[in-house]
Amino acid sequence: MVGVLIVQLGTPDAPSAEALRPYLKQFLGDPRVIEDPPWFWPLLFRYILFKRPAQSAAKYARIWDPVKGSPLLHWTGRQSELLQAQLPKCVVRFGMQVGNPPLATVVDEMIRGGVERLIALPMYPQYSATTTASATDALFKSLLEQRRVPALRIVPPYYQHPAYLDAMTHVITDELARLPWRPDHFVLSFHGIPKRYAKAGDPYATHVKRTTTQLVRRLGWPRDSWTQTFQSLFGKEVWLKPYTDEVLQKLARQGKKKVFVALPGFTADCLETLDEIGNESREVFLHAGGESLHACPCLNDHPAWIDAMRTIILDESQGWM
Repeated sequence: MVGVLIVQLGTPDAPSAEALRPYLKQFLGDPRVIEDPPWFWPLLFRYILFKRPAQSAAKYARIWDPVKGSPLLHWTGRQSELLQAQLPKCVVRFGMQVGNPPLATVVDEMIRGGVERLIALPMYPQYSATTTASATDALFKSLLEQRRVPALRIVPPYYQHPAYLDAMTHVITDELARLPWRPDHFVLSFHGIPKRYAKAGDPYATHVKRTTTQLVRRLGWPRDSWTQTFQSLFGKEVWLKPYTDEVLQKLARQGKKKVFVALPGFTADCLETLDEIGNESREVFLHAGGESLHACPCLNDHPAWIDAMRTIILDESQGWM
């Protein structure tokens, strides 16, 4: 039996400080995410895990749905369900690197259910050690506990896969068609990483550039109509630039009153898209003189993305399906 495992970062169980504390401890304790600078570990245990949970909980509370709960959990579940319908002969499940459902538990259940060939799909189009490698670390660790390890294939980064790019194009064009106004400028915002990670060999910045080049070509945007940026800074060191909020401030001061922000690095809406861009960055833009900022929804359960997931999986499954 072939199994398809969607691997996503994860989410806290609730928008509360109590739920955020173990979530942040596990997430920030990942050496792939924070590459062990001497100053960080004392800071994590003496300050961050006491102060940040309440701060993060307040942000999660702004996006938490009273019925659906965590947006990331909801959309990942939907993606799994819809992909299962597209691949009825496979077992399709999803697991989280941090939080619930734990990746190790899902892998164990799939193996106990008879999965002998496993295709893992990390939900990160552009490779970074902080995301893709962290996902494979979690997967390999879960397999260390198994007596019967299935044959394994991991979908490579799909930052310029035509199916992914086509799905992103559909999502952006569909959303633009619904807007009651025409944007003065487009921003393509990706999650950032520290610049020293890139200097050490992380190819993330190159993957982002290639995705951007392919997307704007498909969308037909003139070069002076768009800017590619990085968001979600953490700590005091230099991250990949330009920073999203600084670009938004500059655009507003240049008289760009209406801005459309697309988020090609995120496959499902989450805190970084709904709150960081949808709330915090919007406030930055408005405060600097802008009038309207629209954050484009992520791929979520758009039919073009579900079709793209199926295509990407089938490309990797040759000889298995």
